Amino acid sequence: MHLNLFIMGCGHHKAAWREPNSAVERMGDIRYYESLARTAERGKLDAVFFADGHAAGNVAGGPQWFLEPLTALSAMARATDHIGLISTISSTFFSPFHAARMLASLDHISNGRMGWNLVTSMFDSEARNHGWEAMPSQHIRYARAEEFAHTVLALWDSWADDALRCDRQGQFADPSKVQPIGHHGEHFLVDGPLTVPRSPQGHPVLFQAGASEPGRNLAARYAEAIYAVAYDLPSAQAYYQDIQARVRAAGRAPVAIMPGLVTYVASTEAAAKAQQRELDERLPTEDSLHQLSQFIGQDCRHWELDAPLPELPPLEAFAGPKGRYATILRIIESEAPTLRQLLGRLAAGGGHCTMVGTPEQIADKMQHWVEGGGADGFNLMPPTLPGSIDDFIDQVVPLLQARGLFRREYTGSTLRDHLGLSRPAA
Repeated sequence: MHLNLFIMGCGHHKAAWREPNSAVERMGDIRYYESLARTAERGKLDAVFFADGHAAGNVAGGPQWFLEPLTALSAMARATDHIGLISTISSTFFSPFHAARMLASLDHISNGRMGWNLVTSMFDSEARNHGWEAMPSQHIRYARAEEFAHTVLALWDSWADDALRCDRQGQFADPSKVQPIGHHGEHFLVDGPLTVPRSPQGHPVLFQAGASEPGRNLAARYAEAIYAVAYDLPSAQAYYQDIQARVRAAGRAPVAIMPGLVTYVASTEAAAKAQQRELDERLPTEDSLHQLSQFIGQDCRHWELDAPLPELPPLEAFAGPKGRYATILRIIESEAPTLRQLLGRLAAGGGHCTMVGTPEQIADKMQHWVEGGGADGFNLMPPTLPGSIDDFIDQVVPLLQARGLFRREYTGSTLRDHLGLSRPAA
């Protein structure tokens, strides 16, 4: 199976930073992130991954965005040898040339370990930091994203693999093998060629997290691996089958699908549940209600905490990001929680699959998901960092290795090698 570490602040639980021994004072210390990357590499994980946002959000509620991801990954590349390095890139706010140049540079710096997660961004507060009053419509955002992906790939192909000559008596590069792309589209005008020669992987690996209809179609056409939101195995299986059918219809080979996974690991199930409960008890209600309001697109701060939730609009009527909203609807349908219970359920990972138990129980469930057609691996979302990822790598990874489900050593040097992907030629 494939395993990524999704790095987020002091951990994915919204109260992780409130723990007495949290790393909250180190959010601007690159050595903290380098250490997490080395831990992931010790566990032989495929990659580390950073999400990104373009608005500060509720700064009182805990650390979210701090160091710019591509900048941080440049340092982490120098602190590691094997682990893949993945950053979110917004097609809404970046230009193709800028993104292609930075990602290709990092692929060179890391000797072929770079990946990018293509997103369309979400919130009007982000748009207003980039000169717009509000986010464009979903149709425009996804049309721009498709053109963005096409243009970035074309820029990477603007240098042939053998373009460099480095002939001290002649040419540095063969001009016939460095070509402009002449892209004049609806959203972008890019002449090219790129200023960076062809990188070790040819194309840094393209991830996507398609949940909406246009998002799934974009992922089917372009993604080489996919992040997913899946609350339980049936929802994971349904998403998996749908995406792979779209990938086949696009004439492409199957792609790896990795749902988010939050784990609480301890020597007994009771101890693992105590870990979860202790974190939940540190959760400030006001911040949790603010997060839920963002997820459901309406203000829920006046709702009764210990009563059932009021009926929410159906998925097709919801105008915001649909993946997380669909998960919330599924939790409500399956568990009928009170508002307070739902806040605790969303506190770590926002509704992604949560596994609580012994190392054997966690390994069993992960194996069941993979063998049951719900996942090819997982995007690990530790509730606390570094504690929860240390627990997972020290206690769960050896069990997965012993069962033949996960590598004992790296067998390649690039992120494409880790994921079993071929290198595109140019």
